[in-house]
Amino acid sequence: MAFYKDERLALFIDGANLYSAARALNLEIDFRKVLEEFRKKGRLLRANYYTTLLENDDYSPIRPLVDWLAYNGFNVIKKPAKEYTDREGRRRVRGNMSIEIAVDMLCHAQHVDHLVLFSGEGDFRRLVEELKNRGIRVTVISTIKSQPPMVADELRREADTFIDLADMADLIARPRRDNDTDDYDLDED
Repeated sequence: MAFYKDERLALFIDGANLYSAARALNLEIDFRKVLEEFRKKGRLLRANYYTTLLENDDYSPIRPLVDWLAYNGFNVIKKPAKEYTDREGRRRVRGNMSIEIAVDMLCHAQHVDHLVLFSGEGDFRRLVEELKNRGIRVTVISTIKSQPPMVADELRREADTFIDLADMADLIARPRRDNDTDDYDLDED
């Protein structure tokens, strides 16, 4: 990984996308380790975590994570998810934080040297190109080691550095527990 101790870093974590990539690799992310790892790599100025939440649910499996992140060094950016019923009558949840991530990355660009994006969405390719034009180094973290790959090829190629999440597993993840359930199904717009 190409990081320099004196550079100012900021993390931008697309929560739903990271969850999907980690799940595809059978990993559980330890967010305390994420902060520790990137604090070793440079001057970590900000760690943003983006997610959508169902406002009317009594319990959401993601809510404890969001609360923990907010109390442990992450800036949590959230908005209400949209609930709908699909053609087969199944309850679905839709949420997308791409615009929020893009705006925040552009706003932070003047204050940092290196932005780290945890997402594989191809829509971010143009954003990464513009950040690089402004002299900002951009690292993308996702995975090509899942079936199907969780990162768009155009985003991976545009980044200054691509790091496969599977290659970071020893640094930022713990083995997935057998009793985990996947109650939160999030569809992207």
